Amino acid sequence: MMKLRQVLILSLIAGRTMAQSPADYVNPFIGASTSVGAAGIYHGLGKTFPGATTPFGMVQVSPNTITGGDNGSGYSYEHTSIEGFAFTQMSGIGWNGDLGNFLVMPTLGPLKTSKDAYRSDYVKSTEKAAAGFYAVEFNNHIQAEMTATPHSGLLRFTFPANKQSRIQIDLARRVGGTSTKQYIKVVNDSTIMGWMQCPPEGGGWGDGEGHADYTVYFYAVFSKPLRNYGVWSADIPDSWSRKLEDVTSERYLAQVAKAQVLPQLREKEGKHLGFYTEFDTKAGEQVLMKTGISFVSMAGAENNLHKEITNWNFEGVRTRAHSSWDQALSKIKISGGTAGEKKVFYTALYHTMIDPRIVEDVDGKYTGGDGKVHSGGTFHKRSIFSGWDVFRSQMPLQTIINPSLTNDLVNSLVTLAKEKNKDYLERWELLNAYSGCMIGNPAVSVITDAYAKGIRKYDVKEAYRLSVNSQKRFGNSELGYTPGDLSIAYTLEYAYTDWCVGQLAGWLHEKYAADGGAYKNIFDTEKGWFRPKNKDGQWQPWPAEGRLKQWYGCIEANPYQQGWFVPQDVNGMVTLMGGRDKVVKDLEDFFDKTPENMMWNDYYNHANEPVHHVPFLFNRLNKPWLTQKWTRAICRRAYHDGVEGLVGNEDVGQMSAWYVLAAAGIHPVCPGDTRQEITSPVFDKVVIGNFTIKATNNSPENIYIQSARLNGKPYNQCHIDYKDIVKGGVLELVMGPSPNEQWGITK
Repeated sequence: MMKLRQVLILSLIAGRTMAQSPADYVNPFIGASTSVGAAGIYHGLGKTFPGATTPFGMVQVSPNTITGGDNGSGYSYEHTSIEGFAFTQMSGIGWNGDLGNFLVMPTLGPLKTSKDAYRSDYVKSTEKAAAGFYAVEFNNHIQAEMTATPHSGLLRFTFPANKQSRIQIDLARRVGGTSTKQYIKVVNDSTIMGWMQCPPEGGGWGDGEGHADYTVYFYAVFSKPLRNYGVWSADIPDSWSRKLEDVTSERYLAQVAKAQVLPQLREKEGKHLGFYTEFDTKAGEQVLMKTGISFVSMAGAENNLHKEITNWNFEGVRTRAHSSWDQALSKIKISGGTAGEKKVFYTALYHTMIDPRIVEDVDGKYTGGDGKVHSGGTFHKRSIFSGWDVFRSQMPLQTIINPSLTNDLVNSLVTLAKEKNKDYLERWELLNAYSGCMIGNPAVSVITDAYAKGIRKYDVKEAYRLSVNSQKRFGNSELGYTPGDLSIAYTLEYAYTDWCVGQLAGWLHEKYAADGGAYKNIFDTEKGWFRPKNKDGQWQPWPAEGRLKQWYGCIEANPYQQGWFVPQDVNGMVTLMGGRDKVVKDLEDFFDKTPENMMWNDYYNHANEPVHHVPFLFNRLNKPWLTQKWTRAICRRAYHDGVEGLVGNEDVGQMSAWYVLAAAGIHPVCPGDTRQEITSPVFDKVVIGNFTIKATNNSPENIYIQSARLNGKPYNQCHIDYKDIVKGGVLELVMGPSPNEQWGITK
């Protein structure tokens, strides 16, 4: 009996040990490729980074394999060598990217100052990534490990026996360009501090066209005393341009390769600086470096580090990072599904919790759009708002699981307009830059959706005023549409945000003339579809490919894809298109012709955002079983547990947020309207806060909802309101292998 009891106790202990937490399922390599070849399109694949970070943290310590090209994350899995490990990264973006600052590299032998000379091949099989951790071993037997806190990073290098081991830091490095001026100071025998200025003249976001202009401050401490150290300084002529093409040219790299090396120099300001510290090492000797980062000041960077990493306990910091992810990811708990599906789900949720990131210091100070230091006070300053992408799924998801983040973002955008003396809201914000990237007025959508859901801890009147001004400045013209080569995309987007402002106006008892109906002004009844129109009212020539012509009136899409974007008036859109039966047939054709792998294509192109609401239109067309069919198909065919697990750019959380919501069984068609469409969950049970979605008899075959109950009562609607989700309750779905064409139908 005693032995049996001991066996039972050991079994229970083993069970607890084997149980996986949400963070254990995270695979940061999902989407970590910029490969154009694998994607079959110049956009590349997911463009995520595999390095260590914390939920919405300011620091991302990650390997960088490339500076040039359209490689926004600075990393691509198929590359065989690493330039170094940077402390700031962007996730899932194109347009050349930015950040990738403070590039740290362990090296051996003679000092080399050009990244193409000091980059090192690595052993692919040793590369490991987890939530809050990354590790790799180079061919020269140096092992690198890294972890992070919100404002700081910790690197641990294990060296072989060598008389000339080194840690070197490229202060000029920047994804998509270069920092144009740097400063370095040796504080004492273990510490350095300094800054890197990154203006548009140094490329970066949009190769300078994105107007990114920021300064990164650092405060770094080494575990091994600084004895043999120095600075290298490349002489960059004043006449040289420093955009991306220039700094990746052979001429520029040759200039950096012959940089002047200044041993024992304690302080330096220059145009292209680096720092190194050399030491001899025994086999297996570990040297650590911890660094605080700030966008405010060197003192801020120092304070950030001292508050977050007080010792050299690498495993302790790693454990805290992992725990922070467990806590954040536990906002949604899932049961059922395969191990692979759990990995896809929690990695997707992980990717939705990188941006909009905190950019204030631990004391609440941040640099505003006016270049002055501010304190958020009632909100946390956030940055990286990929508006055109994230208003569709990412921000609606955050209104459910992180409403305070939504408040932070709206406050950050509204106060930024005042700081920059602008009378409108930015559509793609990066570190206070009004980049003007992409189209539409997505911040208006986010504000409207927040207000509709009772998220209102910001200056509502100012948010409304800026929304109105955004539409006046950029919205559809007095013609009732936006003319030109992107006429369809602009007109439909602005019609939607007209509706958003109209909703705000009604709630605030204001007057706003437009009602969101401008989309009708570019519908050609002869062709039966939307068509770009010129300023003189004439249609642009209809192409031989018809509505399948990429970029015909559209941005990164064709009219067949972009034309479904009338979320504010689906009934009106259906009437224009010829009625429900015709639209359903057209939509079924749209999906049926989509390639099995769902990579970039002319039909349902999940790799790009304009179609992300389209599967849920079947709910609005009284065919909810088709929404169930196609969302399950997209979850299965477009998301995988692997490097090529995303069919398109992650786009700062949008691609992943779509999966999180759809796999949970809900998704909006129209942000600003609190209606959430119900679809077929991937998992048997999903718990979001106090709201539970149960799917009985769920399986890869049983994808159709047979019946439903909400809080114990029969429920025959294919949608649910946001307020019912956040107040808590239970939505029970009974699943089966064939459609129930009676459930969810509006009589």
